[in-house]
Amino acid sequence: MEKRRVAIFAFNSEPVVFAHCLLNGLGMQAQGWEVKVVIEGDATKQVSLLRNETKPFAALWQKAKSAGIIDCVCEACARKNTVVPAVREQGLKLCNELEGHPSIGRYIEQGCQVLIF
Repeated sequence: MEKRRVAIFAFNSEPVVFAHCLLNGLGMQAQGWEVKVVIEGDATKQVSLLRNETKPFAALWQKAKSAGIIDCVCEACARKNTVVPAVREQGLKLCNELEGHPSIGRYIEQGCQVLIF
C-alpha cells in the first residue's frame, strides 16, 4: 500500500488553531503518513512567538520541529510579519515559488492531500 501524504497549510495565527495543525500533523506522522506542515499568512507570527518556552504550545512546536514535519514558512508572509530572522534562527526553510508564497499546487503535484487551517 502506498504511503499517505498530506500537506497541512497553517494560515491562522490563533494559538489553539495553530496547535491543532501541529497535533494533527504529529498524529498522522505517528500513523505512518508523510506530513508536510506549511506555515502561511499570519500563522508565521507563531514561528517567532513559540521560541519563548513559556508560551502555550511551545513544547508542541519543538516536538513538531524535531519530528521534521515543518516543511517551510512562507517567505512573503514572514517578511510582512518581520519573522524572517526567527525562521532562519530555527533552521526552517522559506518557500517563495508562487509570487513569494509556497505553491499549494506543488504539494498536489507531489501527491499530497491538502488541508488548510
